[in-house]
Amino acid sequence: MDGPEHLSLWKQRLGTVPEEVWRQTGLRTLVLADNDLAEISEKVGDLVRLRMLDLGHNRLEALPESLGRLDGLSDFLYLHDNRLRALPRSLGRLHRLRYLNIGENDFEVFPEIVTAMAGLVELRATDNRFAALPASIARLVNLRELHLRNNRLATLPESVGTMPELRQIDLRGNPVVRLPESLLALPRLDKLDLRWVAGFEPPPWFAELEARGCVVYL
Repeated sequence: MDGPEHLSLWKQRLGTVPEEVWRQTGLRTLVLADNDLAEISEKVGDLVRLRMLDLGHNRLEALPESLGRLDGLSDFLYLHDNRLRALPRSLGRLHRLRYLNIGENDFEVFPEIVTAMAGLVELRATDNRFAALPASIARLVNLRELHLRNNRLATLPESVGTMPELRQIDLRGNPVVRLPESLLALPRLDKLDLRWVAGFEPPPWFAELEARGCVVYL
C-alpha cells in the first residue's frame, strides 16, 4: 500500500502507533510527536521513502535497529525530549540526513554513531549529560551548526578545528574550562556562544577570532 505522502498524528494521545501507519509505504513525512509513545515498531523500517520523521516529545527509551534502513531520510530526524541513553548503530547508515535533534534525552555518553552521519548540516544535542565529545566529531565535514547547550562539557576536542563548514557552536550552560586554539582554523566560524558559563576565562586568542568577524558571546 502506497497511500499518502504526508501524515501528521501530532499530539493525538495515541499511546501506541496504529498498525495501519506502518503499511503507508509511500510516506515521505511522518509526525508522531507528543503521543506518549514508549516504543516504535521495527516495521518503521518499511517506510523506505521517508525523508522526515518526528518522534519527539515521547517517552522512548530505545529505538529499533530498522531505522537504519531509512537511507532516504534526508531532511529531518527529531528524537528530542525522550528518555534515550543510546542510539542503534544502524543510524550510521543515514548518510543523507541533514538535521538531527537528540536534545533533552538521557545521554551520559555522546552517541558516537552520530559522527557517521556524514551529511549532517545541523546537530542539536542540548540538555543531556555527556561530558565529552569524541574526536571523531570531525567526520561531520558538512556540519554548520553544533548545538550543545546544557551538558557537562569542560572542553572540546582539538579535532573540531578541522570541520571546514562549521559556523555556529553553542556551549551555553556547560562547565567549560578551556577551548582548543584549533578553533582559529575554522574558516567560517561566525558565532561562539558561551553564555551561562560560570568562571570561564577567555583566552588571548579570542581577540583574533573576533577580529576575523566571529561573534563571541560571554
